[in-house]
Amino acid sequence: MPVDFKKSQAPLNTVTRDTVKLSEKTGNVYEMVNIIAKRANQISLDLKDELSKKLQEFASYTDNLEEVFENREQIEISRYYERLPKPVSIAAEEYAEDKLYFRREDSEAGSTSKAEEE
Repeated sequence: MPVDFKKSQAPLNTVTRDTVKLSEKTGNVYEMVNIIAKRANQISLDLKDELSKKLQEFASYTDNLEEVFENREQIEISRYYERLPKPVSIAAEEYAEDKLYFRREDSEAGSTSKAEEE
């Protein structure tokens, strides 16, 4: 299920977060970071797929110097995606707002977490 990144309230610049408070849900700072990292990877892949689909509409298989420099729609689409919050910021915001579902396997089989979108 794709997420609408336009509606994300994630900050565009760096924000200092209280890792002790955020890690209370998992009880482990490293597990929290792992959950956020996995979700950030999912978001990054979604953004990349979405961007490549939009840019594929402009793909031309014959190279022409005028088209390379004058394709303003393609440039605007790329700029839009550059202005979006970074995937790690979006994932950290989702985690802080309890919008992420994660689960643990039994500790006997090894402790692993999986971050998934709600």
